Amino acid sequence: MQDWTIRCDVLVVGSGGGALTGAYTAAAQGLDTVVLEKTSLFGGTSAYSGAAVWLPATAVQERAGIGDTPEKARTYLRAVVGDNDVDRQEAYLATAPTLVDFLESDPNIEFEWRAFPDYYRAPGRMDAGRAINPLDLPSAEIGDLRELIRPEPDVDRAGRSHPDETLIGGRALIGRLLLALRGTGHADLRTGTAARRLIVDDGRVVGVEAVTATGETFSIRADRGVLLAAGGIESNAELRAANGTPGRAAWTMGPNGANTGDLIRAAVDAGADTALLDEAWWCPGVEMPDGSGAFMVCVRGGILVDGSGERYLNESLPYDQFGRAMIARGADSAIPSYFVFDSAEGGPVLPAISIPQASAEEHLDAGTWVQADTIEALADKIGVPSGTLRRTVEQFNGYAKAGVDEQFRRGEDPYDTFFCRPSKAAEAPNAALRPISTGPFYAARIILSDLGTKGGVRTDVDARALREDGTAIDGLYAAGNTSASLSGRFYPGPGVPLGTAMAFAYRAVQHMLR
Repeated sequence: MQDWTIRCDVLVVGSGGGALTGAYTAAAQGLDTVVLEKTSLFGGTSAYSGAAVWLPATAVQERAGIGDTPEKARTYLRAVVGDNDVDRQEAYLATAPTLVDFLESDPNIEFEWRAFPDYYRAPGRMDAGRAINPLDLPSAEIGDLRELIRPEPDVDRAGRSHPDETLIGGRALIGRLLLALRGTGHADLRTGTAARRLIVDDGRVVGVEAVTATGETFSIRADRGVLLAAGGIESNAELRAANGTPGRAAWTMGPNGANTGDLIRAAVDAGADTALLDEAWWCPGVEMPDGSGAFMVCVRGGILVDGSGERYLNESLPYDQFGRAMIARGADSAIPSYFVFDSAEGGPVLPAISIPQASAEEHLDAGTWVQADTIEALADKIGVPSGTLRRTVEQFNGYAKAGVDEQFRRGEDPYDTFFCRPSKAAEAPNAALRPISTGPFYAARIILSDLGTKGGVRTDVDARALREDGTAIDGLYAAGNTSASLSGRFYPGPGVPLGTAMAFAYRAVQHMLR
């Protein structure tokens, strides 16, 4: 007989947007709910995010008057993802409006629409986007919970705590969900506590064995079910190598050492099947002086070249497509690549948005950026043929003057110019194309990063963990990056990782209630 230390209705492992949505869904309906977070801070990778949430055709889009509909969202999702996992696609789209209504019924949670284009030119696309965002969260409202929320990447990686200011983005989402959870009176929130293994009784998952940061081991019984939403394998070099996941653990944007696939392994030990373990939410990364990666969200100028000194993509692509282009070009040629830019902004200013950041001086001292007075000298410093790089830059400058990128059509899609500064047509007929002509010149080393892996436990429409034969494991559910994403090898739009995590965590708890 198992000696249970704690007994609850619902146990949630993880504390990102999906995990806390599932926990709130349970606690708000009177179920005793325990949340386990193995690190000392709540939020996971969700706290690092901008908190765009791809939940289409909800009351939030209706309030904004943008004209989104379930039919448009369905058309777009199907066009991008295809006919794979149609049942889960339908469940996701059907759940979005109900979930948002449910969350916004709590006074601590409110969303608004913010422009951010869908990522693919496909039927049903919203050029201005359909993702929703949580409202910023003032310090006065979050109170003592703020110190339990993972801060933004540059602060977190430096080991510092939140500055005393309004929480935005993912920190606002996590803060609002924690406030709502605490307000239910039915949530036991625990940091520094890792689920070590699943406890199975007669084929049903009935709880977990957990261990605290001080080494205390105890067991938790969950009468209704266990929801795993604790990230993927991105920080586990061994599992990445075993599953052929491109990139390196050191380059991921996941919190340092947090997402190591422990719960995916535990689910497999309990009989679960997995899929897409070679996949991630890809992005280009600016290699940092310490060897880590910084998420390069977008570019506003410059060009990317491979080891031969040639361009091979539209540098303004959405970041997942950018990362996939690097993979397709080949690790030997394109990882690392080099982002070439000039001094048009008054010095070594990377014409891109990257998170986190280091100063130009730190990069130049570490050699992750190099500087030269001529393009030929720059080529020598990064080890590419000088004649090829000179021709590449001259060709691109011709495109910038004409306003047409004849190679990769940069600047022709709404996403390409979304982050660009407005330009006068006489100076730059295409805002995404800026000549590289003002010395000195710079090259930044670009590696393949990710926002987390997207492979894991195979699940059904209610997030139930599935065995290889397709049968469900009673009592076990998975959502977010602990599960295999319904978007497969695509990233349809901003907030799909959070949107799917939150929708299926909600569905998991609704299934437990039934």
